[in-house]
Amino acid sequence: MKLLVTGSEGFIGSHLVEELVASGHQVTAFVQYNSFNSAGWLDALPKEVQKVVEVIMGDVRDAGSVRAAVRGHARVAHLAALIAIPYSYSAPHSYYETNALGTLNVLDACRDFGVERLVHTSTSEVYGSAQYVPIDEKHPLVGQSPYSASKIAADQLAHSYWASFGLPLTTLRPFNAYGPRQSQRAFIPSVMVQVLSGARKLKLGSLTPTRDLTYVKDTAQGFVKALESEAGLGEVFNMGSGFEISMGDVVDMIRTLSSQSFDVVEDVERLRPDISEVERLWSDSARMKNTFDWSPVHAQKEGLLQGLEKTYEWFSNHFDRPGYQTSSYVV
Repeated sequence: MKLLVTGSEGFIGSHLVEELVASGHQVTAFVQYNSFNSAGWLDALPKEVQKVVEVIMGDVRDAGSVRAAVRGHARVAHLAALIAIPYSYSAPHSYYETNALGTLNVLDACRDFGVERLVHTSTSEVYGSAQYVPIDEKHPLVGQSPYSASKIAADQLAHSYWASFGLPLTTLRPFNAYGPRQSQRAFIPSVMVQVLSGARKLKLGSLTPTRDLTYVKDTAQGFVKALESEAGLGEVFNMGSGFEISMGDVVDMIRTLSSQSFDVVEDVERLRPDISEVERLWSDSARMKNTFDWSPVHAQKEGLLQGLEKTYEWFSNHFDRPGYQTSSYVV
């Protein structure tokens, strides 16, 4: 199929492009325009992948460039978003414009051009701190940060276009993805980059919150299954590993696999406001399994260890790339 991926230059997006090419699809990558002519992480993909991917630059906030990108594609995966939660405290308007209005532009274009399937990307952050676990798709939505509020708005817009106009869409709600090519603003890369840089006192935020950590290749394969399917229209699907672990325990696992000795120092810059912190996330992904026959390969604690080993190996060879640094906190 001829498929469009928005947000293709990012962490999950670049892995999805790679998986779609491996599955034999014709992929167009919609990349945010920049004066450096950079396609983000797509520039790091194997040359044989890059040469078969068409890259289009634009801005999801601009309806015209979105329409130009969507035209002629059978199916669309919409991943473009601003995702750094700490920065959303400083620039909430940017998050609304990109995540909510940008999604509206994608919805309108897909509706106008008769796209046969749109896979919209949500986030586990829309649930806020778990009111019960594991979290299923019926859990209340609670915006505890401007980022999560903007994604709730986007999710509701997407659902309204299915309910009101019959736009054939499915919403996937990934829980915390990790793996190669992730930004240092995320917890696991922050730990690994500091360790690999030789730090003996790691500056980190709160270690008590728990997360359902999903290896990014598993997440990308979930998107492929949803894009290729005819099922699940109008529905939301959680994608997680089904395993809850605290950030402190993750640090201990990285300490063990790295064979490095270090201490942890709390960095107040990295702490969310108390009421904004999401203390607990743990996914019930049964609906995803039953509808799309998707299960994470890297499941439970053993799978997490395997995923962390792969991630640590990648960062061992790439932590000195531009964008990874230990001299300052990366928002």
